[in-house]
Amino acid sequence: MQNLVYLIGIAAAALTSLSYIPQVRKAYPRGATQDLSLKMLAILGAGLALWILYGALRGDFVIIFANIVAVTLVGALLGFKLRDLR
Repeated sequence: MQNLVYLIGIAAAALTSLSYIPQVRKAYPRGATQDLSLKMLAILGAGLALWILYGALRGDFVIIFANIVAVTLVGALLGFKLRDLR
């Protein structure tokens, strides 16, 4: 049963973390981020960073890894947004 719970956690982490990939691909071309909110991306990035800290304090690899992937992708979106603001 414990293995099933772990596998469900990994599957959930993979799906939610990788869900940002289509948005990153869409935002990659210059000028393609006008519909993205800078404030939302900043708040989301901060929240994901806190999830990483929470996972580290709990020693939960799934939480840590999933949120590192997510914060990296959100960081890319934030970078694209800042690039397009200039």
